Amino acid sequence: MYPVRRQISRHAARLRRERTDVEQIIWLAVRNRRLGGFKFREQHTIGDHYVADFTCLEAMLIVELDGSQHDPKIDAPRTAFLEAKGYQVLRFWNNDIIENRDGVLETIIAAFLARTAK
Repeated sequence: MYPVRRQISRHAARLRRERTDVEQIIWLAVRNRRLGGFKFREQHTIGDHYVADFTCLEAMLIVELDGSQHDPKIDAPRTAFLEAKGYQVLRFWNNDIIENRDGVLETIIAAFLARTAK
């Protein structure tokens, strides 16, 4: 038997290759179950149109990193779609990660624990 390989969209694959410095910081902190033993996927496709920066399927938790190009009004329908699918969406500005990486990671762990304690 051949192993099953998960298909990712071309858009998600490009985003993985062109990861920003801030995405790299968070990815290195969460990959390979480094953050509390929780499994995260990077640039995970959800639905037909959306790619989440980091997704923990076990907790139905999404971590989005927003730079200056992100407009909360434009992102609102995307967030509403993801929440309607049962995900909790955590958004952090790039500056939050640069200035308070540990605080951001603690917030992610707390959200994971709250979601999986139910």
